[in-house]
Parts: sequence; C-alpha cells; structure tokens
Amino acid sequence: MNITTDASVFIARLDRARSEMKRTGVDALILSLGHDMPYLMGYLAMPLERLTMLVVPRDGEASLIIPRLEGPRVQELPGVFTMIPWNETEDPVAIAHALLGAAQTIAVGDQMWSRFLVDLLALRPSSKYVRSVTVMEALRSRKDAAEIAALVAAGAAADRVAAQLHAGDIPMVGRTEAQVSKDISARLIAEGHQKVNFAIVAAGENAASPHHHAGDRVIKHGEIVLCDFGGTMNGYCSDITRCVHLGEPPKEISDAYDVLFEAQAAAVLAGKVGVTCESVDAAARRVIDAAGYGEYFVHRTGHGIGMEEHEDPYMVSGNTTLLAAGHAYSVEPGIYIPNKWGMRLEDIVVATENGPMPVNHANHHLVILDK
Repeated sequence: MNITTDASVFIARLDRARSEMKRTGVDALILSLGHDMPYLMGYLAMPLERLTMLVVPRDGEASLIIPRLEGPRVQELPGVFTMIPWNETEDPVAIAHALLGAAQTIAVGDQMWSRFLVDLLALRPSSKYVRSVTVMEALRSRKDAAEIAALVAAGAAADRVAAQLHAGDIPMVGRTEAQVSKDISARLIAEGHQKVNFAIVAAGENAASPHHHAGDRVIKHGEIVLCDFGGTMNGYCSDITRCVHLGEPPKEISDAYDVLFEAQAAAVLAGKVGVTCESVDAAARRVIDAAGYGEYFVHRTGHGIGMEEHEDPYMVSGNTTLLAAGHAYSVEPGIYIPNKWGMRLEDIVVATENGPMPVNHANHHLVILDK
C-alpha cells in the first residue's frame, strides 16, 4: 500500500527526519511495521515473518530491505529510497547490518518484531538503541499541508455519514446495534473510505460504556443512541461521535447534553497554538465538573490523529506539551451514567496560527428521531 506517490512530500519528510536525528544524536533510523515507515516513504508493510525494513542513515540515502516476492507491491520513488529485494536464502538482518555501517546510536521502530532486533543486537553489541519516537514524534505529531488536506477530506466524508444519521436515513428502532454498525460502516466505504476502523453503536445503558462493542441488543424507542465511527481514507483517519435520541428525550438527558455541548465547544476553542495539551482537557472538564457530572467523565478529552486513530499529542491532565501549528487531535468529552445512559460529542481539530480549525461540522445538537 502506498499512501501517496508524490516524491517531493517524502523527500521533505526525510530531510526533517535527518535534521531531528542530528538534533537528538541518532546515527541511523530503522523502521519496519507500523506507520513511521509509510510516513517517510509511502509503503505500509504487511506483518509478515519476512523482514521489511527501511534504513535511514543520518548522512546517506534511505534503503528499503524487502522480501523479493513483496517487491511488486512497492511504488519505487527515485530520490526517496533505494529498494533492496532479498531472496529466501539470504539473511536480511545481515543486509541491514551492512547498511548501518559505523552507526552507533540507532533508533528502532516501536513495532519491529523482536526476533529481528535480537538478531541485530548480536551483530552490533556495541551499538546503542533508542525508540524511533525519539526522531519521529516531532515529525508525525505536526501535520504538513498534505496531511491536513487528507484529514479534512476524511472528516468531510465522516460528516456526510453523520448527516445521514441525523436525517433518519439509518433506521434504528427494531434493529440491533450490530446491524446499525454494519450500516454505518457500509456508508463510510460508500463515502470514500478504504477501511472502517470502528463503528460503535451503543443504545440506552450500553452508551455508558465508552468503547461498547455493538452486539445483538435491539434498539428501542425512547433511548439515546451513541454512534462513534471512523475509518481510513487515502492513508489518513476520520473519527466522529454524534448522539441521537429516539423520541423526545427526558429532561435529565437533554440537560446533560446541554452541558456536554458547552464542554465540547469550550475545549475546541481552548486549542490555541502555545497552550498546553492539558489545558484543552481542563476546558472541557471545568464545564462538566461545574454541572456535577465530573465523576462521570471517565477518560481524557482527546487524542492525536493522523495515519493512526490514536497518536500524539494527547489531551489529558499532566501533558504539558505545547500545542503547535499542525497538531491534529480529537475533542471528545463524555458523560456516562452507569446502567442508565451515556453521551459523547467528538470532532477532529487542527491547531493553526489562526486558531483551532475543526475538521468536522455535522450538527452538534442532540437530534431527535422517531424511527
């Protein structure tokens, strides 16, 4: 899978990676499974027992070590990397060892199979090994223009599904949560996503479980239904949560939703360049605490998003990272009353020099449906 074929995007990212390697004292970067590698050169490796590895020296050309049978899946990009296919009788770890040359401090991808790292350790016992996050966090957490455009497109597609939900185009009463989840998933694909990452549908008391798995529970009139869904579109993720109520909501739920609406809006507005990530969390929490629902807001306010659904930075108490232009993250406060009901409201937001830019614009109110 290639995320894009624009070589200039990857050349710029590799230049940034080498600058970060120089700043952090890393001599070489080795990446395998996960999304760091496709971020730098476009190819997402399959989780095979055969080694695929991108070797990026601080001063030199990047090389992709790949099983020969996987080579046809790679879009070659001259000037970005050189492809080194290996045969079944060759030792790919030895190839990596040779490419690393005199490198002493090596940053290793978090998701590399341990079997390959153990073999490399035996070949290079005097080298120092650090996590790839040392280099990659600063790059991937701040989205470039191409990434922001991809997030905006994915968010717009998710918005279109949310609009269908709000219009009553997705029948609820009398269907199981799983059936509605399948319906939402199909609509994400129809709107341009290549993959559905999740489609949470939680009715009534099930909505009090933030990560409820949609099952055979039949949805009834008179209930709140929480729908949290997202997927991958052209390599980048969407993530949105909207709630509907089937029939007129009781005052308890409508009043609580008013609090949630205010908390989410406050947290979105708080996301200005230069403020701490924890201050975004605090902005939502202050509103919910003041209304007496503090103990029922049981998770952080948000997570970073990009090629992965959850990545840096996280909007949580204790995270003093300063928001910077290009940070993309969710804002999703929730209120969950055990065994009764739950609600969450979520948008993706990008920090910009001109203020927070929400990616999602679907109706934020508690929409009332009768079917």
